[in-house]
Amino acid sequence: MTTTELVLLALAAIGAGAINALAGGGSILTFPALIAAGIPPIAANVTNTVALFPGYIGGVIGQARDLRGQSRRLLMLGPVSIAGGLLGGLLILVSSERLFAALVPWLLLGGCALLGIQDRVRGWLQRHSGALGLGWAVAPVFLAAIYGGYFGAGLSVIFLAVLGLTLDDSLTRLNGLKQALALCANFSAAILFAFSGKVVWSAAAVMALGSLAGGALGGRLASVISPKALRAIVIAIGVGVAILFFVRR
Repeated sequence: MTTTELVLLALAAIGAGAINALAGGGSILTFPALIAAGIPPIAANVTNTVALFPGYIGGVIGQARDLRGQSRRLLMLGPVSIAGGLLGGLLILVSSERLFAALVPWLLLGGCALLGIQDRVRGWLQRHSGALGLGWAVAPVFLAAIYGGYFGAGLSVIFLAVLGLTLDDSLTRLNGLKQALALCANFSAAILFAFSGKVVWSAAAVMALGSLAGGALGGRLASVISPKALRAIVIAIGVGVAILFFVRR
């Protein structure tokens, strides 16, 4: 890859790290950037997962206090999320470039839709408490983790909705559990991808550093930038990129 392409990918990752810290949905920015750099769709998706994985670690560290007292949930749902992420990762690795390229615009639009309803999901969860029990969360968490291993944009919203529907707890604690489960799903997929031979490591390295820097920047900008406005920009970018994919077909 050229120096210019690596610099642009680093800038995209900085933006994604800040977006994830403020509103979520950074993958909608970095995945198209990798495609624009000439990386094939599957390799771009795999590289994106590996590159942004450190951000999930930061998210869990940042909400470690909200995970206290949730060890039983983590012991049950953590392995489920790891297994789902691994299966999703395997599915993307055995997919053909043609099939995945055809799915990309729909996946992008799905991620944008999830980001668009994020505030409504949070509002609904604040008004209603789930009361089904931990066992009811296993299957939906597994399915959400499969999606996370396969593509991942909007995964946090899916996890939060699933947990809110099945567990009775505060939104803050459920959000902390969501962070841990997203880390588990991405961990298994990232480990699998690291040995797949499809990761563009030069891009992954600069993007990992960029996402960490962006996360720190996002934390500083949290009191200045409206997450709702930022989310609208991300959605607009995602929809525009999806339209470009449809046109290119």
